Amino acid sequence: MKIGIKDLKKLNSKKGLLALLSKEPLNIERALRYVDYQKKLEKLQVELIRLQTWAIQKEERIIVIFEGRDAAGKGGAIRRLTERINPRHMRIVALSKPTKDERSQWYFQRYIEQLPKAGEIVFFDRSWYNRAVIEPVNGFCTQDEYEVFMNQVNDFERMILQSGIHVVKIYMSISKKEQSKRFADIKSDPLKQWKMTKLDEKAQDLWNDYTEYKNAMFKRTNTKISPWKIIRANRKTDARVNVITHILESIPYDKKLKV
Repeated sequence: MKIGIKDLKKLNSKKGLLALLSKEPLNIERALRYVDYQKKLEKLQVELIRLQTWAIQKEERIIVIFEGRDAAGKGGAIRRLTERINPRHMRIVALSKPTKDERSQWYFQRYIEQLPKAGEIVFFDRSWYNRAVIEPVNGFCTQDEYEVFMNQVNDFERMILQSGIHVVKIYMSISKKEQSKRFADIKSDPLKQWKMTKLDEKAQDLWNDYTEYKNAMFKRTNTKISPWKIIRANRKTDARVNVITHILESIPYDKKLKV
């Protein structure tokens, strides 16, 4: 590829050199894409600070739900969302499997306890929608429990919205081939191997089952007042930019607020 003066300046920057030398073999086109991504990301992160400042000042409450297949990049997207904003006014919620007491409660009860207070943003790294896909696919709930959930979830979200909480629902979508590639990368990296779970090990074999329940989830819970946004996530950098852009477009914050 031909390199212009503008591209040379990008590559000669600290970010450009890091992008160029961080992976082998050297790939100029990839490095330029990464520099452009970093610039976009920084601008969007400034807007996230503005959004959070508005939420704090106006005592707004915001929920951002992340769903998607295993290894779809939910955690990476959440890290880019949260790395620049004030940690005292946000939380990341990634609940473990329910305790014995929690299993005896109303399904939504433990999620209600995680809803945001005034001026707070809560990011759900998986949410109550576990019961829409993961639990029925893996036999963690009965068919009756699944149907009760599906019959209640839209009313549950309507109550949240009517209470004044903003809700953004994001589904990160990857291909079966890309998921397989990411699993292989995780298994081969000593710093990432802890991410691989027993559920991940079965994800490829259960791909079609996940697809069936995912489609049912969209059909029944993609409502006018609480819609899903599907983010194509095969390329992580594009997905992260699109996630942040969607959140900023979904919340009516003051875009002229000084930060």
